[in-house]
Amino acid sequence: MNAIPPSMTPGAQSRASFGQSAASAASLKWAALQDAANVVAGLAGLELERSTPEIRNFPALIRDTAAWRRELAERGIDDMAAVMEPGIAALLGVNARGADPRAAALALWREFSHARGAVLALLPPSGTMGPRRSA
Repeated sequence: MNAIPPSMTPGAQSRASFGQSAASAASLKWAALQDAANVVAGLAGLELERSTPEIRNFPALIRDTAAWRRELAERGIDDMAAVMEPGIAALLGVNARGADPRAAALALWREFSHARGAVLALLPPSGTMGPRRSA
């Protein structure tokens, strides 16, 4: 009989903390993307959007889903960051030169909004009582 619980075996704790670190990194990227989207919306002349519970709670909700959904969400977040980072740099450069960045910012905003919608669609339907949870 093995008296050591599986969670206490060598390496188990480091694997668990690695998973938590990855989840924290994804959560930070998600928050940074929402902040970047507000910058783009401002440059586009749009009103800043209010964060919905779905957007605000996305990192916690996706963490409770199947691995394939989490992996696709992480890839989608990375893809959005890869587009937003140089896009914002270009928009800020245009704005600094005194040119009007609104048209380009609006195009970037629409791309971001569409991509974010696709990533949010990875969440399974939750019904009216929130996501399914089990003990």
